[in-house]
Amino acid sequence: MQQQAQILEANAQNIQQLVDQSMDRPVVLNFFSPQASECQPVTALLTRLASERAGQFVLANVDCDTQMELAGYFRIQALPTVLVLSQGQSVDGFAGPQPDAMVEQMLEKHLPKLWQLKLEQAKALAEQKQWDQALPLLRDALALEENSAVKLALAEAYLQLGRPGEAQGLLDTIPMADQDSQYRVLMAQLELAQQAADTPEIRALQTKLEANPDQPQVVVELAVALNQAGRQEESLEALFALLRGNMTAADGEARRVFMDIVNALGQGDPVANQYRRKLYSLLY
Repeated sequence: MQQQAQILEANAQNIQQLVDQSMDRPVVLNFFSPQASECQPVTALLTRLASERAGQFVLANVDCDTQMELAGYFRIQALPTVLVLSQGQSVDGFAGPQPDAMVEQMLEKHLPKLWQLKLEQAKALAEQKQWDQALPLLRDALALEENSAVKLALAEAYLQLGRPGEAQGLLDTIPMADQDSQYRVLMAQLELAQQAADTPEIRALQTKLEANPDQPQVVVELAVALNQAGRQEESLEALFALLRGNMTAADGEARRVFMDIVNALGQGDPVANQYRRKLYSLLY
């Protein structure tokens, strides 16, 4: 989801709109004069950063030669002057020429973290029901920052994609303090999904296997049924237990089904990666 850089000219007519925008993302006011050569480096730097960090902040350039009233309102006494607006207030800034590293460091403090951006992008995809595209973004976000907001969003994605096992694994780690209304809704959805996933076919195969555990073909059939019900981790565990004893179990079908499930989950899937490593440990 490519975002466009937000770079505009600030004036008395749109300044309130910019202040309002700062409630959602930082707004950087760059006070400059085209006549002052010392303003050019910081303007060029901010323009580049606005392009590189497209969507993360708004760059609003204020030409003090034509916007003297606005410069007076913000009590600008030196050029260039840069102010960072956040939540409707000026929270940071500097006056006079500064090294590029200092400008970038100051700005970095107020920009959203990478995990927050990925979470935001994933939520936008989720609103469009594009769960398969949201899933890898949420996995990336969780790898960067393990917190309840990301876990809840990822659990919802797993539920929507028919994978209640992974959803439960995440929901079980949510601390009591974060068990809000979203958590309770997801737990209710999980219970319904688990009931739907406990099919008569699965129960019959489990009963058959309990009566006679030495039936590799039944294990394969059970694994296929579990996978179809969204219980991929249980399916892979059953097959791995079989392969650990015999890599050619069920005339090689156990290994083939195992790899089919792993490949269907995809390269970035943590469950797939876990069981791929387990299988390699048996081979090498």
